[in-house]
Amino acid sequence: MSGGFIVTAQSSFLQLNSIFISILIEAIPFILIGVILSGIIQIFVSEEMIARIMPKNRFLAVLFGALAGVLFPACECGIIPITRRLLLKGVPLHAGVAFMLTAPIINPIVLFSTYIAFGNRWSVVFYRGGLALAVSVIIGIILSYQFKDNQLLKPDESGHHHHHHHTLLQKLGGTLRHAIDEFFSVGKYLIIGAFIAAAMQTYVKTSTLLAIGQNDVSSSLVMMGLAFVLSLCSEVDAFIASSFSSTFSLGSLIAFLVFGAMVDIKNLLMMLAAFKKRFVFLLITYIVVIVLVGSLLVKG
Repeated sequence: MSGGFIVTAQSSFLQLNSIFISILIEAIPFILIGVILSGIIQIFVSEEMIARIMPKNRFLAVLFGALAGVLFPACECGIIPITRRLLLKGVPLHAGVAFMLTAPIINPIVLFSTYIAFGNRWSVVFYRGGLALAVSVIIGIILSYQFKDNQLLKPDESGHHHHHHHTLLQKLGGTLRHAIDEFFSVGKYLIIGAFIAAAMQTYVKTSTLLAIGQNDVSSSLVMMGLAFVLSLCSEVDAFIASSFSSTFSLGSLIAFLVFGAMVDIKNLLMMLAAFKKRFVFLLITYIVVIVLVGSLLVKG
C-alpha cells in the first residue's frame, strides 16, 4: 500500500518537476527580451520623446497603446517590465495598460503560431486578435476616467539616470546593468508562478474541468480558469488550445487564448509586485467580464 503511494508520489513529483522546468525554459527567453527592451527604453528613450509621440486625446492614446503591441514581440512574462518602464517615463496608465494587454497577443509571432496550431484557420487568428484589441481598448478607456496616476507601487530610483550616459559604450553598459537588475527582480516571481502552475497542472485533473464546462458560459469560464492555471507563454498556448478543439466550443477556446495571455499565475505575481493591489484586482475583474462576454459572441 505504502509502496504504491511512494511510487505515485515520485512519478507525480517527476511530472511536476518536468512541467516546472519546461515553463521556465519557455518563459526565460521572453523575459530576457522584455528586460533588454526595458533597459533600452530606460537608457535611450527620453520622457520628451514619449511626450512627443503619445497622442494627447485619451481615446487615441489607448488605441496607440493597444496597436503598439504589434511592434513588440514580448510574451506576457516580459511585458510587465516594459510597461512599468513606459509608465515611469510618463506614458499615461490607460495607454500603458492597453499596450500591456495586447502586446502578448497581437504581435506577429503569436498570431502566426495561432494560425499554424489551428490548421491554417484565419478565423481563429482574427477572433483572437480582435477580441484582444476590443478588451484592451474598452479597459483603457474605463481606466482613463477612473485613475489619474500610474498606480505603480513605488517610484523607481533609476528614473532619470539616462542623463549620465554620454558615449554609446556607457549607454550600452547602462542598458545591460538595468536589464540584469530587472531580470532578477522579475525572475523570482516567474519561478514562484511557474512552480504554482506546475503543481496545479500535476494535481488538478483535466477531466474535472471538462465535467464543469457543459454550457457556453461555464465552458468559457473553465477554459479561462485553465489558461490561468497552465500559465503558458502566448507563443505556445495555441498548440494546447487546439488540443481541446473537439471538446470545447470555438468561443471558449478564444477565451482561453485571450485571457491566458493577459492574466496567468506568473504574470499576476509580477503585476502585484509592480502595481497597487486594488488596481490589479480591478483590472482582472474587467478582463474576466469583457473576455467572457466577447467569447459568447464568437460563433464558429
